[in-house]
Amino acid sequence: MKRLIIACSIALILPACNNKKPSTSTQGFVQVQNGRLAIDEKPYYFIGTNFWFGAILGSEGQGGNRERLTKELDFMKSIGINNLRVLIGADGYPGQEVKVMPTLQLEPGVYNDTIFDGLDYLMAELGKRSMYAVLYINNSWEWSGGYGQYLNWAGKGEVPKEGVRDWIKFQAHVAQYANCDECKILFFNHIKHILGRTNPYTGLKYTDDPVLMSWQVGNEPRAFSTEAKDAFAQWLAETTALIRSLDAKHLISLGNEGAMGCENDLELYERIHADLNVDYITIHIWPKNWSWIDTANIPGSLGIAIEKTNAYLNAHLEIAKKLNKPLVIEEFGFPRDHHLYSRSDPSKARDQYYENIFRQVVASSDHKGLLAGCNFWAWGGFGQPAHTYWKPWDDYVGDPSQEEQGLNSVFDTDSTIETIRTFTAELK
Repeated sequence: MKRLIIACSIALILPACNNKKPSTSTQGFVQVQNGRLAIDEKPYYFIGTNFWFGAILGSEGQGGNRERLTKELDFMKSIGINNLRVLIGADGYPGQEVKVMPTLQLEPGVYNDTIFDGLDYLMAELGKRSMYAVLYINNSWEWSGGYGQYLNWAGKGEVPKEGVRDWIKFQAHVAQYANCDECKILFFNHIKHILGRTNPYTGLKYTDDPVLMSWQVGNEPRAFSTEAKDAFAQWLAETTALIRSLDAKHLISLGNEGAMGCENDLELYERIHADLNVDYITIHIWPKNWSWIDTANIPGSLGIAIEKTNAYLNAHLEIAKKLNKPLVIEEFGFPRDHHLYSRSDPSKARDQYYENIFRQVVASSDHKGLLAGCNFWAWGGFGQPAHTYWKPWDDYVGDPSQEEQGLNSVFDTDSTIETIRTFTAELK
């Protein structure tokens, strides 16, 4: 019966998916024109960041700090950052050691309104500064609930206690998600609730707000098994169809990592991004996680990391050309020179790694290329790490609670700031 409900609901929304051009004004909205991002028919290329905790920081509950939020946004704007990738909110009750706090969706359809209010406030503040947001809804990883929480709600058991640290168990558990009809229903209801929201600070429905660049299905959605590939692709297509039926103005993206997020299957990557409801394609690049660097000699292994990064980017740009869709490198991180988590550890190798990506974005803007922009992972700003792993209520930095605080964060005092400032000034 649940399969039938889903099939019928998707069938009902498909006619709306054919209307790719909204009938109402999209002035000020980020759009795709001739395979390139544009705002009011002017090309849009950007160097942005990941600011996953923005909605929490904007709240007036636990973890909220509006004074810090406005300070962070002003500083980002001053160095040329105008595009932020933000988590709408975490799922489930706090409690699992690695899950971020506070959460948004406590139970299916039951919300912590302080986090919604924080997101509303963040969006209003972005609008004041002519900044744009990519809002992602789901997550394949346990640090914000995501796949594992939906499986739990659907009666499929709890996420393995060690999470990704017990990779074999974790992968086997979350691989159930693609075929979980109950999970789909719960997630689709969540999407409908979010897209129906009106921001009290601006008076705008989210579906009418030009500050939003893109709705994004999730953070690094994966099939997690060869057997689940078809179901994974179907779930993504059903999700983008639903979003399109509810919002004809905004861009839609998947949040996928590329081949590494598709069981190393570039054909699957192309297939999921060929969807007419997907407006631009994404990749993530993680030299440390993918063993492209030697953490005992980060500066010495920088060259091979850059070489592999460029090869990975170029392979996916070929697909972007085939599909004639813009490509965004929306996650990439790099540790400090000595793999320490302290603000005092130099970041010269990271600066050079970033420079390689930034330079290619600038070159793309010069030649109206398909590489539309990048969002480095992640913004730490004025945050001060207090422990190796996050504890309530330490400052939020760019590293979620399952990672060492300071591992990939860019702080206000880092030399990386000048690298960012230099290249944002060159964008056309």
